[in-house]
Amino acid sequence: MVISNKPLKFILAALVACSPVMSFANSENDSTHVQTETAHEEKVISHNVPVEGEHEALDPKAKVDAFIDHHLQDSHDFVFFSDEKENKHYGFPLPVILIDGGLKIFSSSKLHHGEEVAEVDGNFYKLVHGKIYKTDAAGTITFNEHGHPENEKPLDFSITKNVVSMLFVAVLLFIMFTGLAKSYKKGPIPTGFGRVLEPLIIFIRDEIAIPNIGEKKYRKYMGYLLTVFFFVWVLNLLGMTPLGINVTGNIAITVCLAAFTFIITQFSANKDYWGHIFWMPGVPVPMKIILAPIEILGTLTKPFALLIRLYANITAGHVVIMSLIAMIFVGKNLAADLPISLGLTLFISVIEVLVAFLQAFIFTMLSSLFIGMAVQDHDHAHHHEDETAII
Repeated sequence: MVISNKPLKFILAALVACSPVMSFANSENDSTHVQTETAHEEKVISHNVPVEGEHEALDPKAKVDAFIDHHLQDSHDFVFFSDEKENKHYGFPLPVILIDGGLKIFSSSKLHHGEEVAEVDGNFYKLVHGKIYKTDAAGTITFNEHGHPENEKPLDFSITKNVVSMLFVAVLLFIMFTGLAKSYKKGPIPTGFGRVLEPLIIFIRDEIAIPNIGEKKYRKYMGYLLTVFFFVWVLNLLGMTPLGINVTGNIAITVCLAAFTFIITQFSANKDYWGHIFWMPGVPVPMKIILAPIEILGTLTKPFALLIRLYANITAGHVVIMSLIAMIFVGKNLAADLPISLGLTLFISVIEVLVAFLQAFIFTMLSSLFIGMAVQDHDHAHHHEDETAII
């Protein structure tokens, strides 16, 4: 499965070096998520809860906090940068798909980044904090004392920026692996970009799948392990580009990935696996009763560890890089802050490229380990003999 005969040319080093600078430089002109504290009769908003559509600038620190928060969130449109003075956003809208008394499909340009009210089939919608709420023709949004909107939310199945990114990576991986598969028909040695993919595939097979699942059963799960490894890795790398994509830093995505591992593990499990969970062999009956709920809880904590590890590491990397770049804008000595900020950012960005691979590797490794624990056969008699010999 490989990219045809034309090798891909990734210029990751340059993108990593310039991405935070471009993003924060543009944030100085981005008014979409940078607003001031307001107090109306119908709403109460705290100063650190930005609302789309209001254009009074906050202080630099609050502006940086709002931009970082905006960067970490998903979006209903792809915005490359914005011009605050002219109130223009440069990018492209995405389809909004709502279920609200029927199917509502329209372009996110109607919402204009939360600055306008979209009317669809007699209903009115407004974008607030990245979420779509029902409102009236005037765009009234009521907030509670914590600054959270209380308006009704329709079911949102929109094609957001994260969805577009995942579809792009899925198509890219399909092209890559299909090309690699076709190249093997021509000979045992792949051509083009397949020469880069083959060592990685062999590495996953020999160092992850076979040791954890076993040589007899690993082949059945190689498709999933390869998919999740390259999917997470490429998405992590996309997050290092100036496009502002933060897919694996979205906990909803990591929950879904961990859920796939959990489902595959549970449906692949043999009777030995369930026997160890509900009635641990080789221990007294009272201990079996005590261990059963602990083991059941363990089946849930494993995928939880998967999703939190990936989400927390990727999110932390983005926050650190953005915060370092923020030194340029909140510091009072540009001559001193600029070289320090750029130097530290470049250093952390290089580490993040390693973390992008490492997190994909760890997620795949732990997934294979959990699957291996569920499918392996236990020879209790042989195991008991070994324990007796050791004693």
